[in-house]
Amino acid sequence: MRDSRGIAGLIGPVLVAVAASEALNIRIFAGMPAAFVYLNGTVLFVAGFAIIRAHNVWTWRWPVAVTLTGWLAAAMGLVRMFVPEAQRMVQIPVALTATFVVFALGSFLMLKANIAADADRGRMGGAQG
Repeated sequence: MRDSRGIAGLIGPVLVAVAASEALNIRIFAGMPAAFVYLNGTVLFVAGFAIIRAHNVWTWRWPVAVTLTGWLAAAMGLVRMFVPEAQRMVQIPVALTATFVVFALGSFLMLKANIAADADRGRMGGAQG
């Protein structure tokens, strides 16, 4: 659970920041050159694969969201790497919906990371852990 909390505490705020910044700048992504989409896909794939390697946990509890985030990032990265032109065909409402999903996932992970941290502190009698 400690690894789940740590990774969720890292990727949750990143997802929220990325989603918020993309929502505010949604129009610049419509005309993005394929090379930038490819580079973004490479970074996304590496980040997703790193999460999978560090946290491949399959359970019926919230830490599976961390693993699924890694798999989703890796899959999206591969799509952007192999079909970078597809980004141009995505309509703004679809992009905003995807951005909202990323924002919600990041918020969920941040919430779970903080709740788990509070629960750990409570078990330790208030000591910082």
